[in-house]
Amino acid sequence: MRRPLGALLCLGSLAALSTPIATAHAAAPLAECRVYTAKPYVTATGRIQASAARLGCDDTALVRIRVKRAVAGTDPVVKSASLRGTNGRVTVRLACAPGVYYSVVTDYRGNVSRSRAVRLACSPAATPTPTPTSTAPTPGPVPTPTAPGTTAPAPEGSAVSEEVVRLTNAERQKGGCAPLVSDPQLRSAAQGHSADMAARNYFSHTSPDGRDMTARIKASGFSPMRAWAENITMRQRTPAEVMQSWMGSAGHRANIMNCAYTHLGVGVANSSRGIYWTQDFAKH
Repeated sequence: MRRPLGALLCLGSLAALSTPIATAHAAAPLAECRVYTAKPYVTATGRIQASAARLGCDDTALVRIRVKRAVAGTDPVVKSASLRGTNGRVTVRLACAPGVYYSVVTDYRGNVSRSRAVRLACSPAATPTPTPTSTAPTPGPVPTPTAPGTTAPAPEGSAVSEEVVRLTNAERQKGGCAPLVSDPQLRSAAQGHSADMAARNYFSHTSPDGRDMTARIKASGFSPMRAWAENITMRQRTPAEVMQSWMGSAGHRANIMNCAYTHLGVGVANSSRGIYWTQDFAKH
């Protein structure tokens, strides 16, 4: 059943609220089985961390992530981790030593992904410098409690979230819009909303206790807020599939292609009912 599309303009802002389509997307053809990985970063405890995910798959495979250090000659593997399953996420952590690092993930079924290289210092307050292009730093994971019967939500800064940011910017580039900065405060707001919907079994821009996107973004610390918007959807299994469904909806596409927005946060949370996705857009 298709819900009507609409937009809500908030007084004193440029905010637009898109009403998502809930069940229609679930019937879309499943995306191709793929693996994803995000660039390594330094956590608040001063350790290097990287994560990878396998999504859209129906078979069981061993997913392995390797963190490599870029040096003269053959780049050595400094740490690896693995997980056997159909779909899921694997994280690797290691002691920090200054240098240039990148991550590689494979599922031994022909799927391989490599992150961009990033120069890391050993202070969590330091800003990582990507090589060769510059993007905003990725914060460490923040666990969110889930209700019984649900699986753990994807952490902030996860490989899946960053892939949604990348695909969003690829679409914006086609329309002549500047790329959105991946913002840790908006990411916190989006991740909290996805996790809350998964834990409390609802699907709405407004939580059962009455909080809406404006309240969530303000609470995240993103300030000042001159414009903001939110997209949500559920049950899509991969970033490619969720972007395809959003771009196929006039309201969601309008938010993605709105050149007024400058920052983006993406939240992803798993549950027994499917995956909940949130995009929070904003401009200072």
